[in-house]
Amino acid sequence: MIELLRARRSIRAYTDEPIEPQKLELLKETVLRSPSSRNIDPWEFIFVTDRRLLEKLAVCKGHGADFLAQAALGIVVCGDSHESDTWIEDCAIASILVQMAAQSLGLGSCWVQVRNRRFDEQTASEEYIQKLLHIPEHVKVESIIAVGYPAEQREALPRAELKHTKVHANTYG
Repeated sequence: MIELLRARRSIRAYTDEPIEPQKLELLKETVLRSPSSRNIDPWEFIFVTDRRLLEKLAVCKGHGADFLAQAALGIVVCGDSHESDTWIEDCAIASILVQMAAQSLGLGSCWVQVRNRRFDEQTASEEYIQKLLHIPEHVKVESIIAVGYPAEQREALPRAELKHTKVHANTYG
């Protein structure tokens, strides 16, 4: 696991190679095995492989999502706000776990933050995506995980460059 964490970097450039069905099934299994508070499982996942929809998702916010247009897969991570008050945390856990699974399968990935982002001055990114993908209003969109075969290589962050000052012993400071 530590080697996957060391190697994982956000990938924003992808080849045209489709993701094999067996790898898609493993990614689906990963999100469905994701832990959730009190085992409520408030999350919902939309696996988007349709190029037209990926292009529309790529403009869901002002910046930071355009690479979705080239990804082979966009996983829209949603949470049912009626089922649990921890849907945000539960969706965040699923989002990072599927990124780690993608890394283990030789795929690249990148998180697209949706919650609290804007499509334009009148419309939240979440509202835009809910309308586009027919998601009910009470099912909130946390993120979209772009996945595909990497068209770029990024070096692992050296251990010396980690922010060691962010870890405290026994008390803060």
